[in-house]
Amino acid sequence: MNHTSLPQPVTATTSPSGPVQAGSAGDLPYYISQCEFGLGVFAARDIVFGEVILEFTGPVIDFAETKRRGPKECMAIQIGPDRYLDTRPPGVLVNHSCNPNAGIRQDRCLVALRTIRAGQEIRYDYSTTMEEHSFTMECRCGSPVCRKVVRDFSTLPWLTQAHYISQGVVMSFILEKMRAGHARRNRRPVAKTLRIGSNGLQTAWSV
Repeated sequence: MNHTSLPQPVTATTSPSGPVQAGSAGDLPYYISQCEFGLGVFAARDIVFGEVILEFTGPVIDFAETKRRGPKECMAIQIGPDRYLDTRPPGVLVNHSCNPNAGIRQDRCLVALRTIRAGQEIRYDYSTTMEEHSFTMECRCGSPVCRKVVRDFSTLPWLTQAHYISQGVVMSFILEKMRAGHARRNRRPVAKTLRIGSNGLQTAWSV
């Protein structure tokens, strides 16, 4: 996906030579506009917490196909261990932030994580969709908490992971992988205590 910095506020009523409207319907909560580093998606009106902004659409491709497409790899959203959504506008134009005002729920729906005022750019954290151990992206989102490089979800600080999980904006396949890993850890023998017996140190295991 393309990456932008926040532009000067604009409004949804700007002429066609300014923002590129995402359709003729006047009730869309967003519009597309030029940004410093490309295009971005902006709030056409105030968007309230929890409101669905748009749905990501596009054909499903595999990891090998994202690689065959070269630089276009970053245009796809990972929705499974080897499944990617080759996103189409307007979703493909939503930019990244390390302090996002939106997130993806149900693997497809972009929702507001707080009130987004008219004219503000709508952004989500790309790391909430990534767990492939391949793609990284330099980040210039400008947030005070900017991580400088966008990486897989598992590389995020634990508190950041917990925050996104609590908001329901982490891809299902990532959550399933985390649950499976937790279950495997719980099945492993774990050293519980060390005892000194007649034959020296002995370990008592809990399974």
